[in-house]
Amino acid sequence: MIIDTHCHAGRGDGLTGPWDTAAPLGRYLRRAKAAGIDRTVLFATFHSDYRAANREVARIVRSRPDRFLGFAFVNAVRDAGRIAEMMDEAVGQHGFRGIKVHRHDGRITREVCEAARMWSLPVLYDVMGEIAPVELFATEYRDVKFIIPHLGAFGDKWDAQRALLDMLERHPNVYTDTSSVQRFDLIVEAVRRAGAHKILFGSDGPWFHPGLELHKIRLLGLPARDEARILGGNLLRLIPPSRHRGGATVRAAFVNRGP
Repeated sequence: MIIDTHCHAGRGDGLTGPWDTAAPLGRYLRRAKAAGIDRTVLFATFHSDYRAANREVARIVRSRPDRFLGFAFVNAVRDAGRIAEMMDEAVGQHGFRGIKVHRHDGRITREVCEAARMWSLPVLYDVMGEIAPVELFATEYRDVKFIIPHLGAFGDKWDAQRALLDMLERHPNVYTDTSSVQRFDLIVEAVRRAGAHKILFGSDGPWFHPGLELHKIRLLGLPARDEARILGGNLLRLIPPSRHRGGATVRAAFVNRGP
């Protein structure tokens, strides 16, 4: 099974660029089908109200539950004090399987990490090239799995991406996705140094062609077992089973679990 770990969906309300305006899936789905991609992780575009944006993504996931998986987008700063409540809805009512955070909104906080720990969810956190704090939260929350997309930085920020290689190699709970990484040899080095079990295929759809991003993984020429890990096995290992309870709260079942 091939799973795209990184795709946006729904409408934003910022209207400053594609990233906060709209992420229509029609063209993406046609391209993904042609490329042989079976499932896709969806999360919202940038939005001023992630509760509303997550509900829109949840409707899309419900429309094709065999095709989509949902991650809940939260703003670590603006949503402070209510992230656990938001995740209660996201996990219990929508069956979401992870958390998405972006430094554009605000840097990751303990509240986010505690919510991830509470529900055993991976956190996909775009650090926007700010690599040093990965050392801190990966050490403070060793039982939380962190996926740092774009090998640490969107675009051709090779210095930040090289810096993340060390984090991938040293921290067992730090992973990355391959979406929009321009320098192919950095993906090669990431696999060599950290291992195929630390890398996840992602496209950053619907704005990047999923077939093109998938071809990067094919070009690595890895053994079939390692390629299968990157193309879906690693994600399935990181996400928990769905805890959808038909709208019932699930927070109480997990609040006393601890680390």
